[in-house]
Amino acid sequence: MPPNPRPQPALVLVCGDDDFAVGRRARQLYDQWCADAGGFDHEILDARASNSGEALRAIARLREALQTLPFFGQAKVVWLRDCTFLGEDRTAGAKAVTEAVAELAQELKAFAWDNVRLLISAGKVDKRKVFYKTIEKAGTTESYTALAFEDKDWLPRAESFARQETQARQKTIAEEALLELVQTVGPDLRQLSHEVEKLSLYVGARGEIAVADVRMLVTRQKHARAFALGDALGDRDLPRLLRTLDEELWGMKFDREKSPIGFLYGLIAKVRVLLFLKELLRLGLLRPERSYDRFKVQLGGIPAGALPDDRRYNPLAMNPYVLFKALPQTANYSTAELVRAMERLLRCNLRLVSSSLDDTLLLQQTLVEIVGRNH
Repeated sequence: MPPNPRPQPALVLVCGDDDFAVGRRARQLYDQWCADAGGFDHEILDARASNSGEALRAIARLREALQTLPFFGQAKVVWLRDCTFLGEDRTAGAKAVTEAVAELAQELKAFAWDNVRLLISAGKVDKRKVFYKTIEKAGTTESYTALAFEDKDWLPRAESFARQETQARQKTIAEEALLELVQTVGPDLRQLSHEVEKLSLYVGARGEIAVADVRMLVTRQKHARAFALGDALGDRDLPRLLRTLDEELWGMKFDREKSPIGFLYGLIAKVRVLLFLKELLRLGLLRPERSYDRFKVQLGGIPAGALPDDRRYNPLAMNPYVLFKALPQTANYSTAELVRAMERLLRCNLRLVSSSLDDTLLLQQTLVEIVGRNH
């Protein structure tokens, strides 16, 4: 006889700092459980609490819901949604809340789950506390961590997510369009889902999302606007470069995190990437490539000893998509031009911090010297 299927847990905690993934997974589980249970006795309890009083009331409502037997149907589903007092914030650390949550953990441990299922969704949860450990033993926990630029694998993970979102809407997306979409939006899964929905509605019966669709429709996020300056430099497009610089300097008035020095460092990083790639091409360690997948294969084939150990000067320590985007731009400059460009950017850096000249004028003059054909 085949083994009996593993019974589904009656107690599940879905948590993590990726609120989009947590919310989506929790909704999926709740809908599935309600469909399995039938009836109309299911409850969703809002567990967002800004103080200890609200947290205690949420716990009291949960106890009441768990003790109220289903009238219509054989089972009852309870969802404690968006719980905010299981982490390390001030509310969670209040003595009354800590004690109440610990008591609740003991009650859940001894609870008879014959005809009740409990789903808890939350943000960050303190995994050291008894509540989390109790659910680990008595039920199931699922944790979702938000993607971030610091994650070395954020790009392929975001690509995979965007491709799944596209397929779920019975659409296809060209490889270049997928890369453009992810680079433009970044590791924000909620925004990626929104942009895929927008693109799918736009292409309609056409079915495939093209790179032109992405460039026309997708909202360029803050990080992508910063990359736009380097891309214009790499493309050696002076009108676009000066226009983008003007837009960034205007935006600086409303964003304290931006500064002329920050723009300059971004341009220095761009020229450094172009120099690295230029040298790899000269040495035959890379070849011009239009396919991102084949480009990554080339990167993987570079002998480790051929590159510096210092990550600051090792192209393999950089985001491979940044290298891929910059690869065709190397044809726009000679090696000598890139070396002179680095010298001019460094000189501009000194003048920005030591002179009283207008920052905008200094940056504009430097970029004209670099990108202009007659210098």
